[in-house]
Amino acid sequence: MKLLNLRESPEIKNELTNYLQAKWGTKESNPVYLNCLAHAVSPELAFPMWYALIDGEKIIGCAGLIPNDFISRMDLTPWLCALFIDEAHRGKQLSRWLIEQIKQDTRKLGYQKLYLCTDHIGLYEKMGFDYIGDGFHPWGEQSRIYQINS
Repeated sequence: MKLLNLRESPEIKNELTNYLQAKWGTKESNPVYLNCLAHAVSPELAFPMWYALIDGEKIIGCAGLIPNDFISRMDLTPWLCALFIDEAHRGKQLSRWLIEQIKQDTRKLGYQKLYLCTDHIGLYEKMGFDYIGDGFHPWGEQSRIYQINS
């Protein structure tokens, strides 16, 4: 099992884009992932950063580090997004591995906190995240906002 950063492994860009689109995408959002990952390989940019968990030759999990997760709290940055682990690989602490790597990269960029928005209650608290309030998405949905020290 290995954890790859797209910037350090740009050869996985197409596979990771397809994976993200399959796990998170919709007809409307797939162009967002395609465009975002196409431009995420530039070493000059702080954000976005994308990560893939690879088992053998297959991506089995992913996550991103982005400046804002389409939520009203524009004062908070950076954000953990699109965290996903294939069902067959859940329960193996792989989410924690991804989060720890993202926290390290957050610190390297000079940020002391990492944020996420989610509808899950209880999951991220187990990993040390604290609920800080709700935020609102442009499409009208509300999400819980969490933070953790990086």
